[in-house]
Amino acid sequence: MDRDKKNYIDLDVWKGARVLSKEVYLASSQFPSEEKFGLTSQIRRAVVSIPSNIAEGCGRNYPKDNIQFFYIARGSIYEVETQLYLAFDLDFISETYLSVLLEKLETTRKLLNGFIKYYQTLVK
Repeated sequence: MDRDKKNYIDLDVWKGARVLSKEVYLASSQFPSEEKFGLTSQIRRAVVSIPSNIAEGCGRNYPKDNIQFFYIARGSIYEVETQLYLAFDLDFISETYLSVLLEKLETTRKLLNGFIKYYQTLVK
């Protein structure tokens, strides 16, 4: 591996996003089968977008480019949050499971916000 490049796989924010992705995949596997092309597909695409955009942002050469992908990842966090609430509203997940997933989501959001603030100092 080229050590001069940012190694995103060592980042806590990326690792947390992977854990979140796995948890949401496991939760959505319990959704009704008729949701396969509905909420299940949508929430999975959104949650995978989080670590994917963090990685893509790290692969960019300029801080402004990095930040743009981190913003996309942050937008996906809000999308997943909304979809988790919808899953709860539709009785696809319990309130307890919703709380666990929202806690993991919040941890990822905080890490990502800190990461964005760090990159913003590079742009100034």
